[in-house]
Amino acid sequence: MSALSRAARMTRDLVTCASVTPNEGGTLTLIEGWLKPYGFEVHRPVFSQDGTYDVENLYARIGSGAPCLVFAGHTDVVPVGDEARWSEPPFSGAVINGEICGRGACDMKSGVAASIAAVLDHIDAHGIPEKGSIAFLITGDEEADAINGTVKLLAWAKARGERFDACILGEPTCPETMGDMMKIGRRGSLSGDLVVAGVQGHVAYPHLARNPIDGLMRLMSVLKEPLDTGTAHFSPTNLEFTSVDTGNGARNVIPGAITAKFNIRFNDTWTSQTLEAELRRRLAGVNDAPDFTLVCHPTNAEAFLTRPGPFVDLVAGAVEAETGRKPQLSTTGGTSDARFIQAYCLVIEFGVVGKTMHKTDERVAISDVDMLAAIYGRAIRAYFA
Repeated sequence: MSALSRAARMTRDLVTCASVTPNEGGTLTLIEGWLKPYGFEVHRPVFSQDGTYDVENLYARIGSGAPCLVFAGHTDVVPVGDEARWSEPPFSGAVINGEICGRGACDMKSGVAASIAAVLDHIDAHGIPEKGSIAFLITGDEEADAINGTVKLLAWAKARGERFDACILGEPTCPETMGDMMKIGRRGSLSGDLVVAGVQGHVAYPHLARNPIDGLMRLMSVLKEPLDTGTAHFSPTNLEFTSVDTGNGARNVIPGAITAKFNIRFNDTWTSQTLEAELRRRLAGVNDAPDFTLVCHPTNAEAFLTRPGPFVDLVAGAVEAETGRKPQLSTTGGTSDARFIQAYCLVIEFGVVGKTMHKTDERVAISDVDMLAAIYGRAIRAYFA
């Protein structure tokens, strides 16, 4: 087997760290050890909040002034599940058949490693940017609560006077093959509960009860009507009911209440506030409406879009130059830390093929890691040209 590239070695080393949220697992110590010898100023702030776990994060910067190009990512991973179902130990970092195996290999230690390798390779070849700077925002709180991670790291950096111009977030974005997709935005996410009150009673005497299920069906019907037809860069907003529960185990009892849980993935037609207002408007218009309560939960996931322009073109051009594919500019998928970064600077997401993320036997092709580092390297050169 040929020697691993710098990006592949770093990916393997990060994968060997058991960094299930919120455990740092040694990942940030590795990264600090890679960056400090090159002259990066490295900080590892720990953020806390009542009712949550503490999270250690990493911020590093080299160079001075603007423009500042940021690489962002997370080193925390989801739990491994049933370890006995893994072909190799989940934190082995085993290299098998041209792939690095282990939890986080795809999502997204390869993205973090490729960005660090690309930056260090750039400094080796071209030196520290004469005008401008490069920074890293690395969190350990993306896969779980996302409370003490990137959102607070960005605020901490701003309070220190740090300013950013553009960011590449290394989440796995390619559905099938390297270069087929990059993310220029994300849909928002709003969750809620619709609770309908009834009157409990015997099913043989329905006139003495009021079945809340009947009322819920009418309310669900109006909420399921289309919310929009989509926009230039986003698919239509969709509301999905995910749970309907009465807490009633008896077949001969009309329940006294019922709760329907839902989640909405919404495009930039809406904000969470305007969307909630639309839900309440629809429910208020239901004839003979039952006694109901709508609770929409606070969200930190608003829809956003980095509009196509010079920075999007620069990264897309680097992808096409290295892969021969013009990436689809997409806003699909779940939420990511890009939702926080977009409030501070332009942000796009591009990373490896994401077919195995969160799965048993998660892995990443070494060729994809090396190509990702090459794409990042080309983007760095173009950005500071």
